[in-house]
Parts: sequence; C-alpha cells; structure tokens
Amino acid sequence: MKRIEKKGLIHCGRWISAWEIGQIKETVGLFPKLSLTELAQTVGEHLEWRTFSGRNKRDACLGLLEKLESAGLLRLPEKRRRGCAGKVVSRPEPGIELGRSPIVGRLEDLGNVELEAAEDDKARRLFEYCMSRRHYLGASRPFGCHMRYFFRCREGLLGCALFAGAARAPGARDKWIGWNRIERSNNLGLLINNTRFLIFPWVGVGNLASHVLGKLGRRVCEDWKKRWNYRPVPMETFVDAELHDGACYKAANWKYPGKTTGTGLARKGKSYETTPKRIYVKALRKDFRKLLLGEDLFRKEAS
Repeated sequence: MKRIEKKGLIHCGRWISAWEIGQIKETVGLFPKLSLTELAQTVGEHLEWRTFSGRNKRDACLGLLEKLESAGLLRLPEKRRRGCAGKVVSRPEPGIELGRSPIVGRLEDLGNVELEAAEDDKARRLFEYCMSRRHYLGASRPFGCHMRYFFRCREGLLGCALFAGAARAPGARDKWIGWNRIERSNNLGLLINNTRFLIFPWVGVGNLASHVLGKLGRRVCEDWKKRWNYRPVPMETFVDAELHDGACYKAANWKYPGKTTGTGLARKGKSYETTPKRIYVKALRKDFRKLLLGEDLFRKEAS
C-alpha cells in the first residue's frame, strides 16, 4: 500500500503517479457526497484521461478508485442501487408488426438496399424491440461508443445491426493484430465489434447479409467520425458455430484468425465459461496495424 502511494501504479495501460494519487485522495476527501460515477468523472477530468471520442474514461477511473480503496488509500461512498444493465426486454411499440408478409427473391430484385442510422429515441426503441423479439441473444444496451443501423428496401425493413466496443483480449484476434498488452490497452478503442447482426426471419434473399455487411464496412468509419469524433480502423465479430457458420462474413471478405477459448475473466476473481466462438475480423484501412501498434500516432491518424 505504502509503495503504491509513494511510487505510483499502472492502471489500464496508464501510469498514475504518486502526485496524481495524492490529488485523487484529496478529491475524494473534499467531495464525500458525490456518487461513484460523479467521482470517476471528476477524476477523469483532472487526469485528462479521455477516450478516443474525447469523453472522460469513466469506467477506467471507477476501476482506479476501487483499486486505491482496496489498497487502503481512500474510502469511497457506498454504491447506490442501480438498475439492471445488459440485456434489454423492450415493451412492444404501438404500430410495430414484425410478423409480416415474406420478402423473398433475388438481391437485384430488391432495388437499392439502404442503411439508416438509428439515432433518435423512437428509432432506438424500435431497434431494441426488434432485437429482443428476433435475435437469439436478445437486445443489449451498449456502453460507450456505438452505432445502430436498420437496413431496408422499398418493401420495408430487412434487418438491423449494432456496432460497439471491442472485446477485451481474445487471443486469436490479438495474435492477428500482433500487439502487446500495452498497445492493446492504449488502442483498443480503435477496434469496433459487430455485436449484433439480424436479418428478419421472413426475409429470404440470397447474398443479402454479405451485401449489407459490405455496405456497413464502407460507411461505419464516417458515421463513427461524425458521432464520436474518430475513425475505427478494424472490425471484429464473434459467431457461435453451433448456430451459424459465418458464411456471410466470409463472403464479405472478413478474415478468420481462429476461435475463442470459451473461458474468460468477467471481473477479478470471477471467471465464466461459454461455447467457443469463431472470430472474424476485417480491416477498415490498409495501415491499421501501424495505428494499433503505435503509441502516439493513433490520435493524429484516426482523426
């Protein structure tokens, strides 16, 4: 404990100096009525520790505060009750009917397949409702930077997709990139995850999924830049091989570096097991490794 207070520590790839630890202790002592979230925001602002989008690294600062408390260096306010996070079960929206007439035929018969970012509250509720009713994983409210999309043709909605933050450390993906632990910690925000991809079950159009994935890959960088103020450089996704073969990702030129192990660490002292997933990855620019393996280049190059 005393060693940390005198010499500092590394947290989430960043060196926290002894002087900064002293400032954090002073902040916690001066503002005892702030919630944990408010404290984390304040610490992030003081440390000027921000995400690629310019927001304070709240989650990293929360972890830092808890680490300092575990070391006996400060005492945090008691956690307030929170609502359940993660899976979302949306209530039905008036006027939404998902079980509709089939849309079948050839891709060329659909006309132009359009992407539509789901940005306002009404679109978000519809998106969550569709996912909760039709995706085998259900709906999920993403934390941090994300983009939701619908895709449609003149016949109506065809499906939807969600992009959010990357998985923390799957070995096959990290080997494909070639980065070390520090590089991954610094630059993980430049990697995004296609966490949900759904073609509605009444849509039977050959090659539609790979066609949409191609469109998403050409568009998501600019949309991400407009909304979050930086451009991602590769994408990833995870496919349950017991349910899907990942053919649409292969057809859209995503690469297959390997599988997950099926085990992981949810948080310190808590592990989990699941079925191994196939990992698919796709570069969004040719020099993605230069950015992901760099230390100071990413903010300039990703802008």
